[in-house]
Amino acid sequence: MSTSTTTSAPAEAKKSGGFTAAAANYLDERTSISTAVKELGRKIFPDHWSFLLGEVALYSFVIILLSGSFLTFFFQASMTQMFYDGSYVPLKGVEMSAAMASTLDISFDIRGGLLMRQVHHWAALLFVAAIGLHMLRIYFTGAFRKPRELNWVIGFVLFILAMAEGFTGYSLPDDLLSGNGLRIIDGIIKGIPVAGTWISFLLFGGEFPGEDIVGRLYSLHILLLPALVVAFIAMHLLFVVVHKHTQFPGAGKTNQNVVGFPVLPVYAAKAGGFFFIVFGVVMLMASFFTINPIWNYGPYDPSPVSAGTQPDWYIGFADGALRLIPPGWETVWLNHTYSWNILAPLVIIGIFIVLVMFYPFIEAWITGDKREHHILDRPRNAPTRTAIGAAGVTFYAGLWAAASSDIIATHFHVTMEGVIHAIQAITVLGPILAYLLTKRVCLALQKKDREIVLHGFESGRIVRLPGGEYIEVHQPVDEYERWKLVSYNDYKPLMIRPNAKGQITGVQRLRAALSRWFFEDRIAPVTKGELEQSHGDHH
Repeated sequence: MSTSTTTSAPAEAKKSGGFTAAAANYLDERTSISTAVKELGRKIFPDHWSFLLGEVALYSFVIILLSGSFLTFFFQASMTQMFYDGSYVPLKGVEMSAAMASTLDISFDIRGGLLMRQVHHWAALLFVAAIGLHMLRIYFTGAFRKPRELNWVIGFVLFILAMAEGFTGYSLPDDLLSGNGLRIIDGIIKGIPVAGTWISFLLFGGEFPGEDIVGRLYSLHILLLPALVVAFIAMHLLFVVVHKHTQFPGAGKTNQNVVGFPVLPVYAAKAGGFFFIVFGVVMLMASFFTINPIWNYGPYDPSPVSAGTQPDWYIGFADGALRLIPPGWETVWLNHTYSWNILAPLVIIGIFIVLVMFYPFIEAWITGDKREHHILDRPRNAPTRTAIGAAGVTFYAGLWAAASSDIIATHFHVTMEGVIHAIQAITVLGPILAYLLTKRVCLALQKKDREIVLHGFESGRIVRLPGGEYIEVHQPVDEYERWKLVSYNDYKPLMIRPNAKGQITGVQRLRAALSRWFFEDRIAPVTKGELEQSHGDHH
């Protein structure tokens, strides 16, 4: 009996293997999936830590989908008023919406509900933060240049969609925090001349808070916006595969891979492990750090002047912009009131967003650079670009800090007016100072690199020459470090040339002026002649 069992096992395995092979062939003949897997498996992914920021964003979005699917089974997107009768005693008998009551039930009555709520919220914050840091890495290293300009636009739109997804998400519980946020949005919309009131009524279904704003935001939050995010992530990854990854100068000095590792099998295993690391960190944060405790806020009440609630960090810049505008900026014309304290922030933020979105095309037009770039810049070697980025971050930080002006005033026992005036000065003057300081630092670092290439770095060893002079011996850098310090292009301002009609247009003059501003202050890399002369002097 045992002999029969033993002899039949290989036959069963062969039969099973034949069925698997037949199924694989059937699928491959109709989808050509083997070709896609083969091509994707040979794709090289960088191994530098800064490239993992994009992966953190992707994995955070996966966590958002998983935790959000759990929450949809229990959340009621309804503004129908009811009296709370759940487990949280301090709010028993308080009138609130069904959305608020169901959120409290998820937090206190559903097993694992509070953990999933906090996982969902922390993952959403991490998603936006990772996208923002990923875009900063791309900007400061020049990875947005040709042929990746369109992918920069896709990534920035994805950043905007992530902020919209987050805003619609924390507006759903219908608590004090979400009510304040929606009230601000309603005020901004109504500040738009002529059409503002109509848009507000269309969005809220009547006068604020409307009859079913939670249901409408719920549809956006779980259907439209996630679909758009998935579509833009797919497009972004597709362009990454088509254009290949950029790499830092000198990548691969210590290992045979020029950029990183192929997807299969090395990178796939590492990426899987990294996903569980990200998931574990989010779970730890959700377990130990409370976020959005709606039971402390209670249902929405418009009466408190300062409720001590703040929007999520990524949307705070819009609230801060409204707080920084001086009051009383209004004009009445043709029976319409134009609220410049609303319109000015909208225009300023809109211009800022457009400039960031189309910056790759703006820089390419100013520089006249039409070449493909696959090697990343060191930020110090592009001083003007780096200084612009520092100014933009400072401007955003000023707006962001203004969103907490009331909290700053109450915690540090200072006047609200003093806080607002200080942040106004930081928001206006800070970007200018950040630009000037960053550019000077970048140029100083370039000068330092030039000195190291020509004379080596300080060794700390002092010797006495035969003539009695004491000097410090400089240790020359090796060939790899020397190449790394000088392997960047020296761009110069564009020359104005007449067009076919022998004319110099105003657009050409503007472009030349911007090019001078962009490249006028620069440190030229060490030339071969200077390097040879330096070696001769050393010898």
